[in-house]
Formats: sequence, C-alpha cells, structure tokens
Amino acid sequence: MAGHSKFANIKHRKGAQDKKRSNLFSKLSREITVAAKMGLPDPDMNPRLRLAINAAKAQSMPKDNIQRAIDKALGGDDENYEEVRYEGYGPGGTAIIVEALTDNRNRSATNVRTAFSKNGGNLAASGAVAHGFDRLGLILYPASAGSEDDVLMAALEAGASDISSNDDAHEIFTSMEDLHEVSGKLQGDLGEAEEVKLVWKPHMLTPVDEKDAATLIKLIDALEDDDDVQTVWGNYDISDEIMEKLG
Repeated sequence: MAGHSKFANIKHRKGAQDKKRSNLFSKLSREITVAAKMGLPDPDMNPRLRLAINAAKAQSMPKDNIQRAIDKALGGDDENYEEVRYEGYGPGGTAIIVEALTDNRNRSATNVRTAFSKNGGNLAASGAVAHGFDRLGLILYPASAGSEDDVLMAALEAGASDISSNDDAHEIFTSMEDLHEVSGKLQGDLGEAEEVKLVWKPHMLTPVDEKDAATLIKLIDALEDDDDVQTVWGNYDISDEIMEKLG
C-alpha cells in the first residue's frame, strides 16, 4: 500500500486546480512536441510520445490540439527545450522532485528557487532527495475495473511489480522498462486505463500536519503554476481530514 496516500492526495488536489490552470494544455502540448522531436512521430513506435498523448487524453485535451503539437515537431519548430530536474525540501521535512522542460535554465532555476523559499522550503543539490524515490511506471484503473483479487491476478500475470487498491482506484506499478508491455497486456484484460505514466514513488511517506500541509500546498501550487514546470512529486502524506479542512 506504500505510496497510495500520496497519489490519492495529488489526484484529489489537482482535480480542483486543473480547472483554473490556463496553462495546462500548453504544458501537455510542449511534452508532446518534445517527445515527437526526440523520436518518431508515431506513438506506436515512440514510447515517450505515447505516454504524452495518454496524459493529454486523460485531461480531455482535444484531438486537434494533440495533432497540432505533433505537427509542430514535424514542421521543424526551432524551439529547443531542455529537461531539468530540481530537488528540494518542503514544509514538515518533505522531499520534493520537480521536473521541467525549459528553453532558459537560469530562468527556471530562479523561479523554482523562489517558489521554495517563499513557501517554507529550500532548493537542494541534485540527488539530494531522489535517492528516497523509485522511478516507476504507474497504470491507474478505476475501482469499477474489477475486484482487488481479479485486478491483482491480472496485474501479476501481466508482469507488474506491485499493486495498491482502495474503494476508488487500482494503482498498478511496473519497472520503467516494462510499463508499455504491462499496460498493453492489461488493456486486453481490464480495458483502457485511466492513466499510464512514469512517476517518482517515495520509499517512505512523511506525515504532514495541518499547518505544514497548507504551506506545502501553496508551494506545490506555485511550482505547478510556473510555465516551465511539468510535474511535481513528493513524499508527503496528508490525511483526508486535513485535505477536507483545506478544501
């Protein structure tokens, strides 16, 4: 069950925040364009592009927007984005990993450092917190996909490494290398997944009290609102009661 609370909290909070974030589709489009540039423009032959398209579909991004992002790469777009990972500490001793795509490393570093310093955290050196996480594939199914036993059996037969189920969802974890193979096998047994993506899964969760949780959420909001930031991960565990109080 390790890691479930963190993913549930992120999903719950983002569900509300994504409605007001005007730059969501822009970030999804950027990832699609970069993925298409780095490999073939065919998602069947380009695992990263397939992940990017799946993420866009999970956020109800229109097909036309997805195609335009791919066409931008095919059209020789001269924008060059660099992948950068930042690591730091948030309120309550939490560990945070920030993934960005940027055309200006200095701007991104300044913005990320400012977000940490203004919201109870501090930016750390590369590698400072990543050792406390595993880079894994995550396949997410709704609870309606099947009973915990049935999904567990299907996941193990497909080659998954771990599964966490509750009343809302089934989280199936794989190695990075096996993500696409496992998700393909599961699609035959369970249908199309809600999400298929790479995640940073913490080895241990850090419980956060109400005061630190409020500041932590402000930090994550500030990071995610930055145009260059693609994803934010953490090892925090915020209880459902605190989440309800904070809205």
